[in-house]
Amino acid sequence: MDSTPAAGENISVLRKARGMGQTKLARLSGISVSYLSKIENGDRPATPPVVAALAKPLRVSTARIYGQPFLGLTEQADLLNDLRDAVRRHTLPREDAPAPDELTSRLQKAARLRSDTKYLELLRELPALLGQATATALDAGSDALAWRQLANLYGCAYAVTHRFVQPDLADMIVARQQWAAQSTWNPAAEAAAAWNEAGTHQSAGAYDDGLAIVERAISQYQGSRSDGPESIVILGSLHLRGVVLASRHRDKNATESHLQHAKRYATRLDGDVLMHNLTFGAGNTALYELAAHVELDQPNKAVEMSTALVAQPPAGLKPNRLGRLFIDLSRARLAMKDAPGAEEALKAAFRVSPQMAEIHPMSREVLRVLFIMNQRARPDLLAMAERAGLTA
Repeated sequence: MDSTPAAGENISVLRKARGMGQTKLARLSGISVSYLSKIENGDRPATPPVVAALAKPLRVSTARIYGQPFLGLTEQADLLNDLRDAVRRHTLPREDAPAPDELTSRLQKAARLRSDTKYLELLRELPALLGQATATALDAGSDALAWRQLANLYGCAYAVTHRFVQPDLADMIVARQQWAAQSTWNPAAEAAAAWNEAGTHQSAGAYDDGLAIVERAISQYQGSRSDGPESIVILGSLHLRGVVLASRHRDKNATESHLQHAKRYATRLDGDVLMHNLTFGAGNTALYELAAHVELDQPNKAVEMSTALVAQPPAGLKPNRLGRLFIDLSRARLAMKDAPGAEEALKAAFRVSPQMAEIHPMSREVLRVLFIMNQRARPDLLAMAERAGLTA
């Protein structure tokens, strides 16, 4: 992976380019000068809510602050360009429709790669696969199944562009997913697209707008839903998205409301269920609750929750969810000034979900702080920092 400046370095460069001192930027962002200084120096991680607050007066995107280590002469950059071209040509696929069994097999592979956080491998599949799925849907006319397959595939494409910090491409993909979902005549497909739409606002730090998307999607879907597992997964997942948005917006009441709704829906499922690229159940709800504690500056509660979750991870959860568990735990432990514990959690994230751990903004931020604290004294820490491109 190419080396990329850390968030703190980017903030410092952007601040100086705007002619701002630390005092002015801190005041406009609603944080203390001391906190801003520690972020710029690499002594504190740049968390999503703080980055969102800083991005506004700096007049840049949150992606610009976190940096984009995937834009050089790398395979990732080439593949992202191929994907961008495929998404742009969404009504003009170059590929022909394959045999139904072949398409189904490739779609299942893409879903597995997403769940296993094998993002580079997924990127290799997506451009041609999107063309094939689109050609199939266009040939099928009003066949709802073909359009649902395409909508779900766009969900996979959203996941990978979100992880590779490509907000403009992610926005375009969500629009394509909504286009495909409208042809399914299935409200669940449209609600799944809304889940990703809210995610684009989350990535941009527009948490209130994301919450509005979630609340609208819940209201619309409740008016057309059935009482089967699909409805539970859709509504529960929307509430989990609400948990993230509300906790980053520092709205404890909204966070608790969405969390309680999700918990009630989770009791109606036997374990965690994956549908429309959405995972929902009691296990995943617990992981979102832990993450909310971190966002609401309650790291002690997150660490307390983690004991049972780490000892016996919820059955059925894929690496994309377990990787997030350990990344969130590393944040909580670092906030509790437990540097060895934070390093241990990051090691677990690299074991269970290596590609996510290498590129996730908060994994990189925690790793950066630990690396600055310890420099080259800890070989395992150095190895993780090298894999994430943080040592050059």
